Amino acid sequence: MKYSEKVSKMLNELLEKNYDAEKGYKFAAENVESSELRSFFEERASERYDFGHELKEEIRNFGEAPEKGTSLKGDAHRTWMNLKASVSGNKEEAVLEEAVRGEKAAVEEYEEVLKDTDIPPSTANILLKQKNAIVASLNKVKSLEHQR
Repeated sequence: MKYSEKVSKMLNELLEKNYDAEKGYKFAAENVESSELRSFFEERASERYDFGHELKEEIRNFGEAPEKGTSLKGDAHRTWMNLKASVSGNKEEAVLEEAVRGEKAAVEEYEEVLKDTDIPPSTANILLKQKNAIVASLNKVKSLEHQR
């Protein structure tokens, strides 16, 4: 596999995860009553949309094509979130728990890609910025969860 294909493959995997997160946050925003949570989830969905565009541009910079769509795993996660929220006595708590779980997974995925020594510094800077934003989001979700 060529260098550009290898890096693009890793970036496409993150791109897919950001599509998943964007859809998950949109779903969460639609399924909470709190205007504070709805606003928070809408902001996260928008942020992940922006991350996706940054990743697509970076993939194109490597002369490769960005992939489209969400993953089956992400679709399954949203289904689980829906089921859990529908049977839970506290829908908002259930949605926040799933958001924490998703953000923790995202941080791990970014860290895994950032460990790769083939990632050029310019790409690593983009990924680090995105990862740090996800960590901040994770901390905020945990804070919101403790307030419930």
